[in-house]
Amino acid sequence: MKKSLLLALTHTLSAAVGFALGIYALPILIAPPAPSGEEVAAQATAARHEAHFRRDLKDSDALHWGEGKVSIGAEAIVFEGELAPGPDYKLYLSPEFVETEADFLRLKASMVRVGDVRTFRNFVVPVPASINPSDYSSVIVWCETFNQFITAARYR
Repeated sequence: MKKSLLLALTHTLSAAVGFALGIYALPILIAPPAPSGEEVAAQATAARHEAHFRRDLKDSDALHWGEGKVSIGAEAIVFEGELAPGPDYKLYLSPEFVETEADFLRLKASMVRVGDVRTFRNFVVPVPASINPSDYSSVIVWCETFNQFITAARYR
């Protein structure tokens, strides 16, 4: 009986660790190639605003963070830096700066989702013609699947 219980416990623990590693590794494995520094620099020249993602925000932690320069233009939002890997990242513009999940969820109705973030080092996300970034003040990376705050930056 003890042996069966021990085997069940160790197998369950192994399965849980494997599942967690899979959730972490899968987005990295399926991510498209990140834009090069030259591509990012070329796109950033048209930016009207600039800000920086920082690791020291209230709800950022060892698994949920971003660090680098984000450039916001009428046609694209460009990031040069690094994000913690994760699934289902979305880029939002907000009328207010947020740095917690609670604030994000409270203000989500007043935000606009710009698009998907599919890479974790550098990204270029096209801005739909229906969105005017100058109507907002902050840019946010959010994990939609797990309702997890990743990072944010105020640009105006």
